[in-house]
Amino acid sequence: MAVKVEIPIEKSAGKVREVTLGATAAEGGTRASTVTIGGEGALPFLHFDSPMPHRPVVGVEIHDVNPPEWPYHLREAWGDVMDDPCEWARAAVKAGAELVVLRLSGTHPDAQDRSPEQAAETVKAVLKAVDVPLIVYGPGQAEKDNQVLVKVSEAAAGERIGLGDIESTNYRTIVAAALAGGHVVIAQSPIDVNMAKQCNILATDMGLPPERLMMDPTTGALGYGLEYTYSVMERLRLSAFQNDSMTQFPLICTVGEEAWRQKETKPLEGLPGAWGDLKQRSVMWEILTASSLLHAGADLLVLRHPKSVEQLKLAIDRLMKA
Repeated sequence: MAVKVEIPIEKSAGKVREVTLGATAAEGGTRASTVTIGGEGALPFLHFDSPMPHRPVVGVEIHDVNPPEWPYHLREAWGDVMDDPCEWARAAVKAGAELVVLRLSGTHPDAQDRSPEQAAETVKAVLKAVDVPLIVYGPGQAEKDNQVLVKVSEAAAGERIGLGDIESTNYRTIVAAALAGGHVVIAQSPIDVNMAKQCNILATDMGLPPERLMMDPTTGALGYGLEYTYSVMERLRLSAFQNDSMTQFPLICTVGEEAWRQKETKPLEGLPGAWGDLKQRSVMWEILTASSLLHAGADLLVLRHPKSVEQLKLAIDRLMKA
């Protein structure tokens, strides 16, 4: 005799807000497509509890100048396009990037110290080169970030790009620029639920609409605090489902930056032979980090290697059908 078993469904009181990056011509921009993330009402891929209205998105990180610190085998994957951010952006889209993440590392005072005006011209050129949504990061130095991202916001007005990062000690200028340009803001915090909430509160108190804010909880790579990162992201998600409005924002994880700065991805002397082939190990380090964070609740993952992009998108395809 067949027995009918009813699967218990866990219903949440709240859900993650939806955030859209990019603006089409009808919306005042020039993008051919937009990307919407968020909207979940349950932990990732638990489709029986609540459907995921939007699949997680994969972006590719490029730079305004060729980053000398990238290892040779990662540079080989892209080739000469790394000398031109426009060509690099086109190659990233061809490799499967659903959006492009541009780091203006050349504006850092300790690098080439490129001017805010030069940064703005680079952003305009990349927007012209590709028609997918764009996220722009400053050099990571507070004073220069403020100068650069104000000019970038003006140059990309109406395109609804992402601007990052803001922190609790450095948010006013960038949030104001985003408000003026109609952009999305990325709020970064150091792997801590309360600090993430505080940064979100500061941004929204300035009048930033909640649907124009993403959270970067800061992530650790495989073997470098990944478990703790996972637990914090999961706590942020559970808090969102319990209707804590200051945790109900999509999560972005800069996986490539974290994975490719670890010794396991670098051509160092004296590493054990049992570690295997460097090129294969490096890509797997990025993929395993990204797939773990995907299950922790990441809505947008930023990668560096084209093979990682291919494999992660395949994994997302399968998980969305499960």
